[in-house]
Amino acid sequence: MKKNILIFLLFVSTFSISGQEKKSAFKSGEWLRYKMSYSGFLRAGTAILEVDETEYQGRKVLHAKGTGWTSGMIKWFFEVDDVYESYFDKDNVKPYLFKRKINEGGYKKHRITSFNYQSQQAYIQDFTNQKDTSVAFTKVQDMMSSFYYLRNIETKDFKKGDEVALDMFLDAQVYPFKLRFLGREVLRTKFGKVNTLIFRPLVQSGRIFKEEESVTIWITDDANKIPIKMQASLSVGSLRAELEAYKGLANSFEKI
Repeated sequence: MKKNILIFLLFVSTFSISGQEKKSAFKSGEWLRYKMSYSGFLRAGTAILEVDETEYQGRKVLHAKGTGWTSGMIKWFFEVDDVYESYFDKDNVKPYLFKRKINEGGYKKHRITSFNYQSQQAYIQDFTNQKDTSVAFTKVQDMMSSFYYLRNIETKDFKKGDEVALDMFLDAQVYPFKLRFLGREVLRTKFGKVNTLIFRPLVQSGRIFKEEESVTIWITDDANKIPIKMQASLSVGSLRAELEAYKGLANSFEKI
């Protein structure tokens, strides 16, 4: 189940698609908890996404934090303990600082990336390999800030097959992601029936995923645009994440 928590955080941060509306889909104090299961029945772990207002270099910003860890039987043979943090502008959600500290079965990374918009350079501190790097960038989001940046969107005109691209800065590289809208579905959840939008990220097949199109994500078709379910086919088995608890939403959670 290598990197299962990372995979979830990565794709929930890229599915929602961009557009800035006056009514925000989120606010300071939002907290989302997800139950992750392996092959549909074995609890694999937990992921939490939260955002709060704070200060960074004398300006008020939002601090988003994503944590993920394995539990139960999965933890016995593969332990995951991941933390992702982003400090970004309250209005346009551009990232100023991104932190990534992960431990996945002994595979460790600890990096801090700061974005300088005057020089258009991202400065990456790699504490694991004791190496610092500067990389040029233009318009990018980090892995956490993109989740919040992309949620402010009007989705009523989406048509099946529509695709949207996003550039994400991670590990001193820019990764292009393409997302395809699959349609709408009424989803049965622990909270009741919920109208959802379905997206499929187009991912590179190989070491982790079975094929290019192996991830499907459902998000709430309301003003919050929160991911409520994710399903992925892995090289061995499958991974599912489902919203387990929430609080501090900016808008009402609409149910049928």
